[in-house]
Amino acid sequence: MKVQTIFERTEIKYIITLKQREALLKLISSYIKPDEYGESTVCSLYFDTDDFLLIRNSMDKPVYKEKLRLRSYSTPKRDSNVFLELKKKYRGVVYKRRQTLRYSDAMDYILNDELPNDSQIMREIDYTMARYKNLKPRMFIGYDRTAFYSKTDHELRITFDKNVRFRTENLDLAKGSYGEKILQPNLCIMEIKSLNTMPLWLTSALNELKIFPGSFSKYGTAYRIVTERNQMMGGTNCA
Repeated sequence: MKVQTIFERTEIKYIITLKQREALLKLISSYIKPDEYGESTVCSLYFDTDDFLLIRNSMDKPVYKEKLRLRSYSTPKRDSNVFLELKKKYRGVVYKRRQTLRYSDAMDYILNDELPNDSQIMREIDYTMARYKNLKPRMFIGYDRTAFYSKTDHELRITFDKNVRFRTENLDLAKGSYGEKILQPNLCIMEIKSLNTMPLWLTSALNELKIFPGSFSKYGTAYRIVTERNQMMGGTNCA
């Protein structure tokens, strides 16, 4: 399977109930198919500065924002493939650069600054690391994802994320996907990702079920929870 390394698309988020998810899937089942990952556990380490500059900037909803993360699909072993991703968003369009690495090589880069290769994408990521000077893993985010593609437009992808969880300790993907939950059990996050206009069959289904877009950041929500908790306890740092 060829791994996609460069993405450009719009991403629209919705917070929906599990009942709405099932109703929507029934309405659009003839138009979609499971993607190659099907159901997976997505695990990510988000990089940030000591004062969490990246996520604070993102929460201010600027015209341009960026995130850097290390992602795996399930808990990795030393020789598992993981993805180091630089994600930028400008005027509603998402641009993502993804470098595939062995987990051991990714950790050598994160901990010891050992550049694993000299690819264009890796140079872009390394430039971002250097520009912010002290980027390190600051937050683990995990969730259980079910993903689908349109049968007629492979660029149209629909994902459903539930059991969203986070932690600020043991920031190592090999430590597992446990964490504190940040969504009610009956809710999930749906994302519609596409390069093109949303098809009529999908907009009609969303309208019928009264499903409307809503802003939600997994990392931002986790950061807010920890910050508010620390403020109540008299602390000042997120981690």
